[in-house]
Amino acid sequence: MKRKTLSVRVILLAAMIAAMAGGCKREANSNADPITVYMVAKGFQSQYWQAVYKGAKKAAEELGVHLEYQGPDSESDIAQQVQLMNNAVQMKPAAIGLAALDVSALNDSIVESMDVGIPIIGFDSGVPDAPEGAVVCNASTDNYKAGAVAAENTFPLIKERITSSPSKVRIGVLNQDATSESIINRGLGFIDTITKLIEADGKHVSIVGNDKFVDDSKTEKGDSGEVIIDVAVPSKVEASLMTGDAQTILNKADTICIFASNQKTGEGLITGDENLGRLADDVIGIAFDSGTMIKEAIKDGRLKGAVTQAPVEIGYQTVKLAVKAAKKESITDVDTGSQWYTVENMDQEEIAQNLYD
Repeated sequence: MKRKTLSVRVILLAAMIAAMAGGCKREANSNADPITVYMVAKGFQSQYWQAVYKGAKKAAEELGVHLEYQGPDSESDIAQQVQLMNNAVQMKPAAIGLAALDVSALNDSIVESMDVGIPIIGFDSGVPDAPEGAVVCNASTDNYKAGAVAAENTFPLIKERITSSPSKVRIGVLNQDATSESIINRGLGFIDTITKLIEADGKHVSIVGNDKFVDDSKTEKGDSGEVIIDVAVPSKVEASLMTGDAQTILNKADTICIFASNQKTGEGLITGDENLGRLADDVIGIAFDSGTMIKEAIKDGRLKGAVTQAPVEIGYQTVKLAVKAAKKESITDVDTGSQWYTVENMDQEEIAQNLYD
């Protein structure tokens, strides 16, 4: 009888120990460190990238993940972004979000990320031409389509000037570089679409300026057109150089319109016109992105309109996709969209949420 009682006690004690161990295990799991998502942006200081960061933080808080968000001081500092990407891979996060300045420069770290099983989510302009299998999906604007949106809304503003002009007219296109996929596609989307619309209205269009845009566009090369598209790209991504490009085109008497394809060139256009005063009634100014200067210029009429991306949504969707990729869930690319805004609609909630300062 005593042996039987002892045996029962041993069994009960073993069961209690097992239960406690199981409880400890469950408690340890519930207090486990959150997974880390590391995002490497093209920059860090500009308001646009801070808006992306805002959306990323929101998603990270909702999903309970740890977010590391980094970017170089300048969008021309490729070497710094390479170092940041190397750091990201060494941290071995659950997933990496990457907006590449130069994919070829980042190739080694991209391959290393793939080799150790870290999925990459492309955001903003993504990681075009990355090694196959490295980028699992993208959260980005369709930049060619966004450039087309700018052209479709610009054409009605300049149609009459083109039709009634007895001589050639010029449309300027300002781009901060000719290497970023987003800038290239945005510029080409505008150029190809405005060319198509003008030629459908009976005028001949040709293109001059930066070789990359001239060669890759669908517009005839040279200055033989009744409408000349004049494409400028600075030698470096510097505000003073972008302002200089804007002034050069503004100083051409036949210029009737200028499209600035991102925030920096938009600000360069506004600054370049300060002592010239051609924007508004004389030259139709069109911008891309947002920021205090661009918004104020739209409000006072110096710019007639702009296209905004959805930077907050880009950051938000990047983190969501990164978490799904880390969990090996099914994911697909997300087009985060673009919108045309003017003084008439910029205060509407649907637009205003994407207009960062």
